Amino acid sequence: MNKVLFYLLLLILLPVAAVIVITPMDSQKQYTFGLISIGIVFLLGFIKSKPVSLIMVFLSAIMSTRYIYWRATETLHFNSEVEAILGIGLFIAELYVWLILILGYLQTSWPLKRTIEPLPDDISLWPTVDVYVPSYNESLDVVRDTVLAAQCIDYPRDKLKIYLLDDGKRSEFARFAADVGVGYITRDDNRHAKAGNLNHAMKITKGELITVFDCDHVATRTFLQATVGAFLKDDKLALLQTPHYFYSPDPFERNLKAAREIPNEGALFYGPVQQGNDNWNATFFCGSCAVIRRSALEEINGFAVETVTEDAHTALKMQRLGWGSAFLAIPLAAGLATERLGLHIVQRTRWARGMTQIFRVDNPLLGRGLKWQQRLCYLNAMLHFQFGLPRVVFLTAPLAYLLFNLNIIHSSASLIFAYVLPHLVLSLYVNSRMNGRFRATFWGEIYETVMAFHLVIPTLLTMISPKHGKFNVTDKGGLLDVGFFDFNIVRPHVICALLLAAGVISGIVRATAHDYFGVDPYVIALNVGWATFSLVILMAAIAVARETKQVRKTIRIDVNIPAIVHYASGISSRCHTINLSMGGAQLTAPDQRFENDEIEEIELMLHSGAISIPVHLISADSGVLRFQFKDIPLSRRRELVRVVLSRADAWLKPEGPKDNPLRSLVNIIRTVFELFWLTWKDRRANKKRRMRAEKDGVA
Repeated sequence: MNKVLFYLLLLILLPVAAVIVITPMDSQKQYTFGLISIGIVFLLGFIKSKPVSLIMVFLSAIMSTRYIYWRATETLHFNSEVEAILGIGLFIAELYVWLILILGYLQTSWPLKRTIEPLPDDISLWPTVDVYVPSYNESLDVVRDTVLAAQCIDYPRDKLKIYLLDDGKRSEFARFAADVGVGYITRDDNRHAKAGNLNHAMKITKGELITVFDCDHVATRTFLQATVGAFLKDDKLALLQTPHYFYSPDPFERNLKAAREIPNEGALFYGPVQQGNDNWNATFFCGSCAVIRRSALEEINGFAVETVTEDAHTALKMQRLGWGSAFLAIPLAAGLATERLGLHIVQRTRWARGMTQIFRVDNPLLGRGLKWQQRLCYLNAMLHFQFGLPRVVFLTAPLAYLLFNLNIIHSSASLIFAYVLPHLVLSLYVNSRMNGRFRATFWGEIYETVMAFHLVIPTLLTMISPKHGKFNVTDKGGLLDVGFFDFNIVRPHVICALLLAAGVISGIVRATAHDYFGVDPYVIALNVGWATFSLVILMAAIAVARETKQVRKTIRIDVNIPAIVHYASGISSRCHTINLSMGGAQLTAPDQRFENDEIEEIELMLHSGAISIPVHLISADSGVLRFQFKDIPLSRRRELVRVVLSRADAWLKPEGPKDNPLRSLVNIIRTVFELFWLTWKDRRANKKRRMRAEKDGVA
C-alpha cells in the first residue's frame, strides 16, 4: 500500500515539478522565487524527520533541474567557435554534476541500516568458512598480523580454514604459514592478478563461505559471528560487505591539520552510499572485509577477471543472476591507509580505470537481471570516477572571461546569479543535512581536485580502449624519514593556481577601471568570485602534497587496559596503558622506581588472561612511560594482536559532530594559510640549520 501511495504521490507531483522547472522568469522574479525556496528549505531544516528530509531533497532536485533547464534553453548562444566550444564544454560539465546530484539523492535518501543477524545456538548448523589473505609483493611485516588476527577470530576451529595466498612465491611466507599453522597456496603464474589468485585458491579449498582480507586488514574476533548469520537467514544472499576502516591516517589526515577533525574520504561511501545501495540490493563488493557464498561465485565462474576492479564487477555479475547482497555498517576489520599522496593517486586511478572498464564491457544499463534502481546505483558509481575532466573545466572556466574576454555563458550576471544561487545553496544545505556526519561540506571538492588532473587521461583512454592498463598493487607500510613537498604530483595544480591568480588580478584591474575597459563590473565580480573560490580549493589541494614525516613502523591505538610493570629487582607495580601498538606501549608511571630499577617486562591484564611482554624503556616524563617491545615469539605476538587489533570494540567510534558548512569553509581557508605559514617556517628552520652548519664548519 505504501508503494502505491508513493507512486500516486509521484504522479501528482511530477506535473507540478515540471511547471516549476520550465516557467521562465526575469532576474527579479527569479531572485524572489529562489530566496523563497531557500527560506522554505531552511525552515524545514528545523524539523528532524525522514519525510521532511525527502521533501527537502525533492525541492533541491527541482531547483537544480530548473537551473539546468534554463542553461539549456536560454544561455547556449555564442559569438564565436571558441566561445561555443568552451561554453558547451562547461554546460556538459554542469550537466554531469546535475546527473551525479540526482543519482546521489536516489542512492542515499533511503539508507538501509542493518543489524547483526545472530547465529543459531546449534554450532553444527554454522557453515564452514575459508579465509583468504592474498599477497603479492607486500612485506611479511604487513601480512603477519593479518594472518594472526584471522587466527584470533571466534569461530569453531573445525569450521574455519585460513589460507595465505602468496602470488610472490616467497619462501619466508611459506615458512611463516607453516610456523603459525595456516594454509599456504601459491601458483605458477600471476595471471589476472588478485582475481586470478583468489580463483586459484577456490579450486583447492572447499568452505561454504569465503572471506577475503587484503593483506593489511586485521579482523576483529567477532567478524564471522557478526556476518555469517545473515547467510543462514537468507539462502539467496551472496555477499555481505563491511566497511574498510583505516587505523592509520590517509594523506589528507596526515598532511592537513583540518582533515583530522572531519570524517575521512571514505566515510561517505562506507556510510550512506553503501547503505543506500543495500536498500536497492546493489551493495558493491570492495575486495576485502567481506563474506561471499561459494556457490554464488561458482555460478559466475569465480571472481571477475575482465577488469582491474574485480570486486565491484564480481558483485554486479552475481546480482545479475538474482543473488542478494548486503552491507553491515559496523567496522569489523581495519587496515593501513595509503601513506603517500602519490600512492593514493595510483590507487584511485586504478579504481577509476576499473569502473570505466565495467561501464564499457558490462554496462549496468544494458543486459538482463538488474532492477532499474540497481542499474542507477552502479551508473552513479561509474560516472563518479569521470569527475576528472568536469572538475578541471570548473576550475579553469572563469579564465575564459578574465584572461581572454570570452563570454561562455550568454546571460547577464544578475540572471546567472539568480538561477545558480538556489541551485547551489539548496544542494549544499540538503547534502549537509543528509550526509554531513560522513562528509564535510566543500571537502569533496578538495578530494576531487587532488585527483582531477591525474584522472583525465586514464579515464578517457579506458573509455576508448577498455583493455588499456593493468592491475597495480598499492604499497603499504612504508616510512618517511624526512618531510618534503611532492611538487611532481601537484605540478598541474600549481600551474592552474598561477593562471587563476593572474585572472583574479586581471579581473580586479578591469573592474576598478570598467569605464576604460568597457566591461560590466557585475560580470567581472561574478567571474572573480568564481576564480577566487577555485583558487582556494586548488591551494588546499596543493597543501596535501606537503608530505609530513612518517617514522613509526606501527600505529598507536588509544586503549586503557590494566597492566603490571615488572622491575629487575622482582618488585611489581600496577598501572594502565595509555596506548598500544604492535611495536610498543605507553603506560602511566605508577611511581618513580623506574629511575633506579630497570623495567624488564610489562604484563597486560585481559579478561581472557594475562600476557607478559619483554620491553625496553625508551623515555619517561610527565608520569608517562614509553616502551619498545623486544622480540617476542609468534604465539605471544598473536596474543598481542588479539589485545591491540582484534578486540571486538577496537574500531567502534562515537558519531562525529554535525557538519557546519561555514565552519568547513573556514577550515579550508585555514588549510591554505597553513600551507604558506608552514612552508615559511620550514624554510626559516632550514636556513638556520645551514647557517649553524657553516659556523660549525668554520670553527
